[in-house]
Amino acid sequence: MLYLDYDRHDGEWTPNKDGGNQNLEAIEFFKTLNTAVFARFPNAMMIAEESTAWPMVTKPADIGGLGFNYKWNMGWMNDMLRYMAMDPIHRGFNHNMLTFSFFYAFSENFILPISHDEVVHGKASLIQKMWGQPDQKFPQAKAFLAYMMAHPGKKLMFMGSEFAQFREWDYENGLEWFMPEQFEEHRNYQLFVKNLNKFYKEHSQFWEIDYSWEGFNWISNDDYKQSIIVFRRIDKKGNEIIVVCNFVPVGRQIYSFGVPYKGTYTEVMNTTSADGSPCTNGAVKSEDVPMHGYDQSITVEIPPFSVMYFTVKKAPVRKKTVKNDGGETKAKTTKTTAKKAPAKKTTSATKKSNKKS
Repeated sequence: MLYLDYDRHDGEWTPNKDGGNQNLEAIEFFKTLNTAVFARFPNAMMIAEESTAWPMVTKPADIGGLGFNYKWNMGWMNDMLRYMAMDPIHRGFNHNMLTFSFFYAFSENFILPISHDEVVHGKASLIQKMWGQPDQKFPQAKAFLAYMMAHPGKKLMFMGSEFAQFREWDYENGLEWFMPEQFEEHRNYQLFVKNLNKFYKEHSQFWEIDYSWEGFNWISNDDYKQSIIVFRRIDKKGNEIIVVCNFVPVGRQIYSFGVPYKGTYTEVMNTTSADGSPCTNGAVKSEDVPMHGYDQSITVEIPPFSVMYFTVKKAPVRKKTVKNDGGETKAKTTKTTAKKAPAKKTTSATKKSNKKS
């Protein structure tokens, strides 16, 4: 609707009054429509399925936007589904598919969509899009969903994806509900998705600041050789979750990366367990070893095809006793603060003994 020349060849469309290809009437219609809807129903959701780089789709109409409050992030979806279908041996050469979406993640109010369009007409169900044999698809699909939950933007899944339906969507036959009833792996997968949704809802770090860099910060985005990324999600109170993603079937027994605070980092979700429960690292104390622009770092074990979440407990504030000129003593508070790393550029994510893994 936005373009006069959409799906048309030269000579099959007429430019607007300014000589451009923008459909001025459609633009005005969207602004009027969204303004009217929100005036009457402030809590309504108006979502644009728009796949081009049209600017300000989710900005208010009175400042020149189209007035929607959300837009599907089609670029993220296309990149990630291609990435997950790829043989892991080639993922290191396509690492930008993991990281490129963060360059524009805050340009609009995005929804990350896995929609009906992606599970019909021979495109395969979500679980079937994953590379490899069935026993390899399940851990990858779980890792994909956990990465999706931690990525800035709201979430959209299509029915059947929550219990790993193998057959693509068929409206004439409905869903394969017998799968979680009869097969343990599908039952565990459904429980994992349930726990993942619950975790998401209970942790504002993942959804409170979806609109700016204040809610997201890279720790490591350049370890393409091992297909690992590490990042922070932060809520308005400064609470954090550290997200560690490994997209290859090779585990790393000793893997180090920088962390923003001196303290304890506790694994609270792990996609390699049946239901997402923590199962690999427990509580890990930071070390006074600078890395990735931070004064502290931790060393963890990373399982194959996994995503892990870590909560952060900052070390207690230390108080030092100092004397003033009059001989009196008073407490001096030393705070532990985060030394911010650059938003879009970090050093290598590996530190020591990765040779062993």
